[in-house]
This record gives sequence, C-alpha cells and structure tokens, in this order.
Amino acid sequence: MGDQTVHALQGIDLGIEGNEMVAFIGASGSGKSTMMNIVGCLDQPSSGQYWLNGREVAAMSGDDLARVRNQEIGFIFQSFHLLPRASALDNVAQPLIYRGTPLRERLAQAERALKRVGLGERMHHRPNELSGGQRQRVAIARALVGNPSILLADEPTGNLDSTTSREIMDLIREVHEGGQTVIIVTHEPEIAEQCQRVVRLRDGKVVSDMTAARGAT
Repeated sequence: MGDQTVHALQGIDLGIEGNEMVAFIGASGSGKSTMMNIVGCLDQPSSGQYWLNGREVAAMSGDDLARVRNQEIGFIFQSFHLLPRASALDNVAQPLIYRGTPLRERLAQAERALKRVGLGERMHHRPNELSGGQRQRVAIARALVGNPSILLADEPTGNLDSTTSREIMDLIREVHEGGQTVIIVTHEPEIAEQCQRVVRLRDGKVVSDMTAARGAT
C-alpha cells in the first residue's frame, strides 16, 4: 500500500484433515479473508507453500488454479452470487458446464443437489422468487454439485436472520456429517463455536487453534 508493506498473513503453519469442520475467525484486518482466498486458490501466497490433496498449489498457473477451484473446492458466499435470470436448477448446474458435463447429466446432478438441501420443489424458481434462506440453500447445492474436496463458506449466515442462520448451519453440519470437509470464515463467535475446530487470527497470525477434543494446540 504505497510505500508500506502489509503482511496480511505471516508465520502460518497448520494442516486441515479430511472431514474436519474448521472455522477461521477474526476481526476485520486479522487476515481471515486472505486465508480464505489462499485456501480457496483465489490468491497465491508471496512465499511459503500450500498443499491440497498432495498437490502444491501455491506455484500453479492461473489455468491450473481455475481447474482446482472448479474440481476441488465448493464456494458459499455471504451474498449468494446467484445468476438472477437463471432458475435454481440452472444456477446449481453452472459449475458443471466448465467441467464439460453433458446437459442431461449436469441437470440430473443439479436436481439431486437441490433435493439434498430441501429445495426439490423450488428448482425452477429464480432467485428473486426465493427467500434469503432458500437462496443460500441454492448456493450450498451449487457448491456441493461437483463433489468437491472442500466446502469453503465465507460468512454463510451474514445476510440471514437468526432463525434462518440456524437452519443453514444445521444444513452445513449435516453436510459435514456426511463426510464433507468444511471450512467456515466468520467474525461471529456463535457460528465458529458450532465447528469442531476454531482457528483464531489476529494481525495475520494464528493466535489460537482450539479443537473440541484436544483443547489448545
């Protein structure tokens, strides 16, 4: 930033196992968004290494990173990022287009994903015909449709009321209990506390790493 160097993250050394449910929590400026972007292969670290399923992704090309994002990571965003003129079914099927999945197959997979999140009867509705909670369910179905290694959720309940937030977190926990690795980025302690493990960031560093089973590490 001008002549000032900002170390968004520094000295980070941690691993996440398959089928963990982990929260990254911290205040604005703590580094959690940068952490999410690196884990999600949206950004590359200026130094160090990031390994995903045995592959070092920190040094990959832009095209390789795009393939990893499409095949390995399912994204859930606070603001949903749904195509406004497309049906729920077409929104969920969208990531499969970039995999070259044939139309009939991708629609069948999208339908199964929507049924999995309880929206089987709303699949032909557009986003403006759905509630906030239903739109987030569509976003979760879209994230899951390609069977990614990681479900990465950025403030998944940030735009929802408390009742709907609980429903969405219940659904995310169900997904995790089904074998999915889940990483949640949040500033809300009540959301983080619902995860097996909470990694707290401050000033670009990990200041605590707590799990329900082991306590502080």
